[in-house]
Formats: sequence, C-alpha cells, structure tokens
Amino acid sequence: MFAMSQSLEHAVARFRSHPGDGAGAVDARVSAAAFRAAVEQRMQNLERDIGELKSRLNGLIFVVLGAVITQLILKVTA
Repeated sequence: MFAMSQSLEHAVARFRSHPGDGAGAVDARVSAAAFRAAVEQRMQNLERDIGELKSRLNGLIFVVLGAVITQLILKVTA
C-alpha cells in the first residue's frame, strides 16, 4: 500500500511539474506567425460551420412554413 501512495505522489508531482522540466516536453511557446495561422484556420473552420448551420436553419424554417401553409390550405378548403 505504501508503494502505491508513493507512485501516486510521483504521478501528481509529474502532473504539477512545468512543461520544460521533463525530457521530451513540448515547448509551450509558439511564434506569433504560427499562432496567427492557427487562429486563421480555426476562424475559417468556424465560418464554414456557421454557414452550414445557417443553411440547415433556413431549410428547417422552409419545412415548417410549408407545413403551416399546407395546414391553412387544408382548413380553408375543408
């Protein structure tokens, strides 16, 4: 049981350590150009996703309005 608590303490210490402390750690700093490129890519993906949502919403509105108009026509003619 004592060995398990030591391994747990070791794991917690590794988790709390800074990224540069361990061997093979990834540098947390990114150049400004790389950051801009990543932000630009995310923005393009977000714009594409929003465009898809708009088209789905427009389709849903069209279906609902079609159903409402159909029901009105059926009630008027019946």
